[in-house]
Amino acid sequence: TLADPVQVRSWTIAGLPTDTVSVENAIIVSKARRWPLMVDPQGQANRWIKAMERAASLEVVKTSYKDFLRTLENGIRFGRPVLLEDIGEGTLDAALEPLLLRSTFKQGGSEVIKLGDNIIPYHQDFKFYMTTKLRNPHYPPEVSVKVSLLNFFVTPEGLEDQLLGAVVTQERPDLANLKSALVVSNAKMKAELAALEGRILGLLSASSGNILEDEELINTLAQAKVTSNEVSARVAQAEATE
Repeated sequence: TLADPVQVRSWTIAGLPTDTVSVENAIIVSKARRWPLMVDPQGQANRWIKAMERAASLEVVKTSYKDFLRTLENGIRFGRPVLLEDIGEGTLDAALEPLLLRSTFKQGGSEVIKLGDNIIPYHQDFKFYMTTKLRNPHYPPEVSVKVSLLNFFVTPEGLEDQLLGAVVTQERPDLANLKSALVVSNAKMKAELAALEGRILGLLSASSGNILEDEELINTLAQAKVTSNEVSARVAQAEATE
């Protein structure tokens, strides 16, 4: 499956709605080669991106800003994510085309890209997001083929989930806080479990002779079993709370 449960859980912690369409959109955002252009009239994708990338020093700009290309250049150079808000309808700024096409090339042994009149180093950690508040925008084919066009418009299922969450938060804040704490704890423990499983596979591949005599492997397996049992118990508690 394309969905990593640990990753999906971290997205929901950052504010991604839990409905299927939103999760599928988030998977495309994380895995597609083309940069995402998100139709986001309610601002849900905007809030999610800002929360998710806050620790990575997200830069937020609009095409109306006179220095938006300079901000974009700095993001590309230093590997910081950039969110371009309030994209209008029609064509995008021509200066963005090399970035949308990821038209990087080698210069002096380094990977670079031309943005406007400047050639700048291209950092591999750079990420680019675009959002529009328009409900039903129409983009020409030459734009659509260069981006991942995603619709974050609230679905009935998503609205139901969000309204339920709002009601629970208002009526039973204790349950809402408990669920939030469980979500964070589960995500952390599942990440630990995934790391343990990777370590076990590494130890198994490197092991020679009788694996029952490999003390480190036996201890890691025991730790994985304890963590797995804790995760299962917390997931059951979270489901009961939900």
